[in-house]
Amino acid sequence: MSALMSLDPAPEGQNAADRIFALQRAAVRQQGAPTYQERMAALDALLGMVKQHRHELAASICADFGNRSSDETDFGEIMPVLNSIKHARKHLKGWMKPVRRSVGMAFRPASARIVYQPLGVVGVLAPWNYPLTLTLVPLVEALAAGNRVMLKPSELTPSTSKLLATLLSKIFPEDRVAIVLGGPDVAGHFSSLPFDHLFFTGSTSVGRSVMTAASLNLTPVTLELGGKSPVVVCADYPLTKAARLIAIGKLFNGGQSCVAPDYVLAPESQVEAFAKAFLEVSAEMYPSVAGNADYTSIVSDRHHRRLTDMIEDARSAGARVLQQGDPRAASQRKVPPTVLLDVPVNAMAMREEIFGPVLPVIGYRDIQQAIELINARPKPLALYCFSNDRRAIDTVLDNTRSGGVTINGTLLHATQEDLPFGGVGESGTGAYHGRDGFVRLSHARGVMKLSPFNKSDLIAAPYGKLARFVARVFLGN
Repeated sequence: MSALMSLDPAPEGQNAADRIFALQRAAVRQQGAPTYQERMAALDALLGMVKQHRHELAASICADFGNRSSDETDFGEIMPVLNSIKHARKHLKGWMKPVRRSVGMAFRPASARIVYQPLGVVGVLAPWNYPLTLTLVPLVEALAAGNRVMLKPSELTPSTSKLLATLLSKIFPEDRVAIVLGGPDVAGHFSSLPFDHLFFTGSTSVGRSVMTAASLNLTPVTLELGGKSPVVVCADYPLTKAARLIAIGKLFNGGQSCVAPDYVLAPESQVEAFAKAFLEVSAEMYPSVAGNADYTSIVSDRHHRRLTDMIEDARSAGARVLQQGDPRAASQRKVPPTVLLDVPVNAMAMREEIFGPVLPVIGYRDIQQAIELINARPKPLALYCFSNDRRAIDTVLDNTRSGGVTINGTLLHATQEDLPFGGVGESGTGAYHGRDGFVRLSHARGVMKLSPFNKSDLIAAPYGKLARFVARVFLGN
């Protein structure tokens, strides 16, 4: 029986996780590191699976969300996964080559190199908002690095999780890749296993728990978290263009993206105009909300209620709520594009990551005040700056910290295979994508080889004139 079909109840899911872990750990010991050809075959199989079942996967995600456009799945899930696989296939041979390093003069003649070895068994705790991308891209990079991989997808996307389990079981033996299904109890047990590396994408609060559980085994972690990713709109940038680009990033996937713009900082004189422009371009993109197949639903009743509570909390705290109203939207678990003005800093919308189509807009007097507002909060996963003034851009970049940045756009830095993607501080630790993911999920083993003519053994006890002469040469008198 394939362990990919593990049952949902926590005890059985935990038992399945234990059994699969033992199986993969044994395979690491008995079979060693996969060859280049074996890794390429695994990537090819994954590529073929995603291509062949693209429409099934899109349908399962749509079912899990209640509604998500197949176009959004193509651009937000299928394309990033395929790009990740193609990039790894193209560069894998070069990544696997040993890297020469220099040898100190005192230790020559000798050679030194770094050899990248698989870590062993890698665990991936994936979230619900991009159930393909954030499950399969870490899998791609773990396979490229030669690891065995256990995946725990979110219970909030059950159709997609079960479909992935079925599809992956057809191309991988369970000692190579396996999915464990289950809820939070299974996820908690999963994070306590003694993996060689644990990869988690999700909220900062859960990330703390994952890191705590992993620390008991000294398991290294990659945490891709989130936070309140700010947008700085500078006075020189065309307002309508900025509003459109921000709306694209904010409303994609119903705002349920870890790098979605969370709040906008605009010059005080442009706040009202920006809010109007944002709602106007939103209405152009989505003329209706209810019944619109292009507008993604919020994933669950609980998450939908949280967003509506957040809007009402802001209203009761004195904020102005501007909304592209649609009374039928709630019945389809959709939140219309919403702008919050004059939001108090202690409102829920300014304390928590929003993760939905709700956008606070805050005015600033000058760029220094905008920077101070950003730096008063934990370092975000992403930062966006809209300006054609190089000095303004450099001022923002030089005086803030974030996981990544897109200038004059949103989200796109996270789609680049040749850029590291990850957080800093409370928004995460460790980066992946492309070579950075390969290196992150490999052990960089330093190897030094002495030449037959190396005479370093002459410097040994009992120390005499030769040892003191060598010390004077390298250390001085």
